[in-house]
Amino acid sequence: MTTPPLDASYWNERYLNHETGWDMRGPSTPLTRYIDGLLDPNLDILIPGCGNAHEAIYLLDKGFSRITLLDIAPLAVDHLREKFRNTPVTVVQADFFKWTEKQYDLILEQTFFCAIDPALREAYATHTARLLKSNGTLAGVLFNRDFEQAGPPFGGSEQEYRGLFTPYFKIHHLNPCYNSIGPRAGTELFIEMSPLTPEKNQ
Repeated sequence: MTTPPLDASYWNERYLNHETGWDMRGPSTPLTRYIDGLLDPNLDILIPGCGNAHEAIYLLDKGFSRITLLDIAPLAVDHLREKFRNTPVTVVQADFFKWTEKQYDLILEQTFFCAIDPALREAYATHTARLLKSNGTLAGVLFNRDFEQAGPPFGGSEQEYRGLFTPYFKIHHLNPCYNSIGPRAGTELFIEMSPLTPEKNQ
């Protein structure tokens, strides 16, 4: 069976039909623990493919205000604009791979990477590196498993991710999560990495 294009129409349909199995109804525990360790509330943060953006609520509660939420699905964006109407959060409907408005101190990854066509994974790595400031950070969670059904979600492995990101990032952490929620225990890797400078990337 041919996989439909994973475009705005596809994801909008998922929201219309309430087919949002990726949503945990709360922030990712590995990410909340990471956020707890952040010391600078002025960090400029991007959450791509943010869905219901539970992590943004957590960030606001911790005093962060420079938060950009990006999603391709109009229905998700409408919901987010209402949800964050009276907050400093910026909500954008856009294709991540075409988003070039600014650079960020931190990009948080939570179920976006696993939702894109695996053919775009190298483009994800290169574009994420471009969107980060030279001292910026990509942090989040990736699946460390394969899925029986056709994706999304699409799985992967530590070995694959190391090969993918090493040309563009210095990897600080790419390790099994010790604090995943129950249904995802043993299937997640926590990542923290910074972009290589152009000189190092040659």
